[in-house]
Amino acid sequence: MNTPRFKIQKTLAACALLGGAAAALAHVTLPPGGATVGSDYNAAFRVGHACEGATATTGLAVRLPKGFVLTDAQARKGWKLDVQKSGDGEVRWTAETPQDALPGKERSEFVLRGKVPGTPGTLWFKVLQTCDVGVANWAEVPASGNSTAGLKAPAAKLNVVAQGVATVDVRDGWVRQSVPGQSGTGAFMKLTAPTGTKLVGISTPAAGVAEVHEMKMEGDTMKMRELAGGLDLPAGQTVELKPGGYHVMMMDLKGALTKGATVPFTLKFEDAKGVKTALDLTLPVGAPEGADAGGAHQH
Repeated sequence: MNTPRFKIQKTLAACALLGGAAAALAHVTLPPGGATVGSDYNAAFRVGHACEGATATTGLAVRLPKGFVLTDAQARKGWKLDVQKSGDGEVRWTAETPQDALPGKERSEFVLRGKVPGTPGTLWFKVLQTCDVGVANWAEVPASGNSTAGLKAPAAKLNVVAQGVATVDVRDGWVRQSVPGQSGTGAFMKLTAPTGTKLVGISTPAAGVAEVHEMKMEGDTMKMRELAGGLDLPAGQTVELKPGGYHVMMMDLKGALTKGATVPFTLKFEDAKGVKTALDLTLPVGAPEGADAGGAHQH
């Protein structure tokens, strides 16, 4: 039986660029990664700073999207918690005194729990942030698609994916270009698993073999070896595959990979319970601006 997969139509280079632009603006966000249809989800809304011109956040109101069933909201010491389940539903935290407010330079999470819908799609959580001076209404939703590029105050986004599709967030991916006759090259990316899992396999039609390798010094010698047991992705922690460290080693290349081309990959994961998922994506060839392109990737 084939494992269901999620097709990413755009290259990760474009996604990383757009995601980076959105992250710079969206200061009330959910953790990286998605949620499986029908699953329980801990929505931890991270507040990055106070409203413009303000010194502290005094309130946060999260409007629940259609299809999300609230089960619990986490109380905060010194904050009043109000839960409205009727209508569209809303969870609101309000600082009881100015001393309990969240300082503008301090980051914190406001957590609620619930069950996501049984069908794949995008959930948009609109968040109203109240401050000692003014408010910030994080409520913009794209007219089409789910990219937040160009939105000044985007709502917090959660991708709900089908069974068998990995919820792992993949960013800043790219493949090192190669020349005719070259047998191997490397691919790099940042992986964040919301609930923890292990990267256990990789395949691509561009190479006969694709494996996760590790480069590290042993004495005075830099050695590279396959991670035969897979690469652990602890819950909520970003693991970077980069030149000189963990990376995808592509061997027996089927042809030269020229800058500007794209390469499809399938990443396979397995969690601690033995549940297997997969993710299909496309990476651009050529190091993006600012990327560390150093390090050799041939045995």
